[in-house]
Amino acid sequence: MPDIEQTVSALTANGFTVYRTPNPDGARDIILNEILPGIMPRVVSFGDSLTLMETGVLDAFRADPEIEFIDTFEQGVDRPEILQRRRQALLSDLFLTGSNAVTTNGKLVNLDMVGNRVGGIVFGPEHVVITVGVNKIVPDANAAIQRIRTVAAPQNARRHNAKTPCAKTGRCMECKSPERICNVWTITEKSWPKGRIRVVLIDQELGL
Repeated sequence: MPDIEQTVSALTANGFTVYRTPNPDGARDIILNEILPGIMPRVVSFGDSLTLMETGVLDAFRADPEIEFIDTFEQGVDRPEILQRRRQALLSDLFLTGSNAVTTNGKLVNLDMVGNRVGGIVFGPEHVVITVGVNKIVPDANAAIQRIRTVAAPQNARRHNAKTPCAKTGRCMECKSPERICNVWTITEKSWPKGRIRVVLIDQELGL
């Protein structure tokens, strides 16, 4: 079992604001009832995250007439328009996504294809909310990288129907495929400014 209390303490010491909840519904309530009233965002967007989708919070934003919701994964929209929306999302007031891994010493480790998800975490949106299950907690950055190479990346490649070696083998092959989804690594050691990044830790195994 991961050391959840140590992880929460380390994230807090590194400037992240941390919330803990037993399930995705609780994460949705925290976002809508605790986080949202304090920031009152006008523009909201998100980066790909199965854990975030489990919360159902994106549907609440889509249905809110007072919020401009930039949907960066809308079905039926052509690729150039989707990429333009992802650029616009970097100027949103609130950006929501997940994390590939969280270390017990309080770091977020992520790997991206295009860079829009990690870009939103790193810089641009005024507020960031990360939803993450306890299965993403690992001892350190090296373990995070290993987890991403052997678990998250291959399964995400399969999920997006990428024609990459890892989609077949289940582990990173350091490929040169034009459909490679592993292009941009980030390690977020601290939230700057303090509290800009909020981590909603869900006591379930969720996402990849």
